[in-house]
Amino acid sequence: MPKEFSRTQRVAAQVQRELAQLIQFEVKDPRVGMVTISAVDVSRDLSYAKIYVTVLSVDNDVEKALEGLNKAAGFLRRELGKRLSIRVTPQLTFLYDASIENGANLSALIDKAIATAGNKE
Repeated sequence: MPKEFSRTQRVAAQVQRELAQLIQFEVKDPRVGMVTISAVDVSRDLSYAKIYVTVLSVDNDVEKALEGLNKAAGFLRRELGKRLSIRVTPQLTFLYDASIENGANLSALIDKAIATAGNKE
């Protein structure tokens, strides 16, 4: 009987929860702004983690936010190591997740296609 969740999935979920709190309350870099962690992918040996983020700000400057997060990765890793009870704290890499933006564009295209199809009938 297979396990419902693997260890890497459980660690990824815990890393996502802890990083969300750390970024919100501990990171003082003004470049980061409003950042949401959409997914965390942890390697099987738990030594690397890819953190996918979306930027929710008015200027929507993704490059600056990613630069600020990757600059704070050492601090976040150290704080994460204090909060997690695992032997190895993963090395953090922050990446932009464009799936929400792509989904909104596809939804707009679908709405436009439905509107034009409704006008032809």
